[in-house]
Amino acid sequence: MSELKKICIAAIVSSTMFVALPALAEIVVIVSAKSAATALTEEQASDAFLGKNNTLPGGVQAVPVDQADGTALREQFYSKVSGKTSAQMKAYWSKQIFTGKGQPPKEAGDSAAIKALVAANPNIVGYVDKSVVDASVKVVLTLK
Repeated sequence: MSELKKICIAAIVSSTMFVALPALAEIVVIVSAKSAATALTEEQASDAFLGKNNTLPGGVQAVPVDQADGTALREQFYSKVSGKTSAQMKAYWSKQIFTGKGQPPKEAGDSAAIKALVAANPNIVGYVDKSVVDASVKVVLTLK
């Protein structure tokens, strides 16, 4: 093997050893600051986002909105609240749609877009990276 090939292989191997893994975001479930809802359990959040319950504690209507499909935050959220992967969630919603039992939450983009929607409507519930939270929204659940 030529010296150049050895150097190239060594460079490739060493560069892949130090690839940074994406940091896990601190995910929070939010409602509008105007909402009467004050807290959610992980089970209540799961039920809202899986279409099993459309109300929050206190009888507040819940209209869940999702992060864009394929985002790391969405993957982490569903893994934490439902224990399901992206593929399992797609299968779940395919079955729900096919049997007429429900529709998945609408996608609203990234954390900033979801925060803006939630802030403007007391019935919308979303999940975002904690770093975007401000006084326009209220954190009702922090996922660990």
